[in-house]
Amino acid sequence: MVRKIRAKLVLQLRAEGLSARAIASSQSMSRKSVSAVLDAAEKAGIGWDDIKDLPDDEVYRLVFPGRGEHQSVFAQPDWELVHKELARVGVTLKLLHSEYTDDCVTTGAPAMGYDRFCRTYQRHVLVTGAASRVGHKAAQSVEVDWSGPTMQLQDPVTGKTSTVFLFVGCLPFSRYAFVEPTLDMKQDSWLRAHVAMFDAFGGSTPRVVPDNLKTGVLKHPREGEIVLNDAYREMAAHYRAAVLPGRVRAPKDKASVENTVAHVATWIIAGLRDRRFATLPELRAAITERVAAYNAEPFQKRPGSRASVFAAEEQPLLTGLPQVPYEISRWVYGRRVARNGHVSWQRNHYSVPVVYIGTKVDLRITDRLLEVYRGTERLSSHLLLPEGAANEYRTNDADLPTGVRYQQWDAARVREWAERIGPSTLVIINRIFESVPVDEQGLDACLAVLRLSRRYSAERVEAACRIALTSPIRSPRYAHVQPILATGQDKAAELRPPREELVEHGGYVRGASYYAGGETE
Repeated sequence: MVRKIRAKLVLQLRAEGLSARAIASSQSMSRKSVSAVLDAAEKAGIGWDDIKDLPDDEVYRLVFPGRGEHQSVFAQPDWELVHKELARVGVTLKLLHSEYTDDCVTTGAPAMGYDRFCRTYQRHVLVTGAASRVGHKAAQSVEVDWSGPTMQLQDPVTGKTSTVFLFVGCLPFSRYAFVEPTLDMKQDSWLRAHVAMFDAFGGSTPRVVPDNLKTGVLKHPREGEIVLNDAYREMAAHYRAAVLPGRVRAPKDKASVENTVAHVATWIIAGLRDRRFATLPELRAAITERVAAYNAEPFQKRPGSRASVFAAEEQPLLTGLPQVPYEISRWVYGRRVARNGHVSWQRNHYSVPVVYIGTKVDLRITDRLLEVYRGTERLSSHLLLPEGAANEYRTNDADLPTGVRYQQWDAARVREWAERIGPSTLVIINRIFESVPVDEQGLDACLAVLRLSRRYSAERVEAACRIALTSPIRSPRYAHVQPILATGQDKAAELRPPREELVEHGGYVRGASYYAGGETE
């Protein structure tokens, strides 16, 4: 390549009155080179006033047009397109060079070798300032972490403050960031923040790169497999992602999010330092606004911003979200199935198929459901009983053994039991059902009376029911029958003959005399 003469300097010194010999001597240049510049400028009609504001390279091109330029004999690909394609999944320089070679064969143009292709691309990356993107594929990973600095909520009435922790997610390719405030750093908050992040991105990535925190990673040995928290692994699988934690004490494995965490301290925490927030939704809205401004801030060393690169190049490549968002769950291991075929959780009982009585099962609890597992097999599922319920049962018919004794209680089955005890008992049961708008509301009251036959004999219960029916009470219940049995009145008293009502089987119909009008004429 021809060495460039400092043509602008020669013309400047000539304009200042120096001779060609003096210019060559003072600048350690050959007289031949100085003469060449002066002769070429004179032929081109170029004076100092014409070029004094131009850069050196442009002056040289004006004085010596076409001289010193190196034109490659090889066909040049579209390096911007090469750089963009390289960011896609599975695309390598080797593949792009092969496609470039095929195009050259088709057009008959000379193709550069693979080594020159790589060197030229690297030079293009350095010149365009796009080196920060090398090594990251679009929509292939998201890095997540907790921010060290925290924020606070302040109760406007009491003035009491509570700490707010910040979950940070970052897509390394576009550096697009997401921040979610939480009231704690527990597992549920960690998982909910991931769900909110994927929803904000409008998609997920095949890889999630967290730190080795216990809410996500139980064990990360130097050798062997990584042991993940079950709920975290389940959440990632729901979004078709794999959790690949960074190495222990190796923050460079997730450098993008580490850098974003530092920026969060400036853009969010410092930017909102003079504002006071009373509720988490209020703080979340302010954080979302600041994060949007951060993502829209132009890059310093590459064109565009985080938001523009994300929208144009990365978001279209994200994995689509499932139709149903992930439900946060927790696992409880080693619960034994009781002899009644139910497993206990928070003072309530949920049925399990009877063949598993006595075995240990695992429980998966979400906001709405309780699921019973043995290994990877789901045995049963129930709607979770409301908070505050105690000693209540959820029983699936399919979990019960076959046979009459295991059937659900209904009005027909209750009446059948009452008939086996006696007619007076049946009357009381019928009247209890008549007193409620729906039969199911009378089941407990009826069963309370019938179960007295387990403590006392059926004959005594029937006798007590006859005594209760002689009282003014229209619909006797457990509270009336049980004291008769407890005090032995059914044994000692002379019983009056049962009233005709005892044979009734239908509903009770009041006569016209019952109403204010009396008998109608």
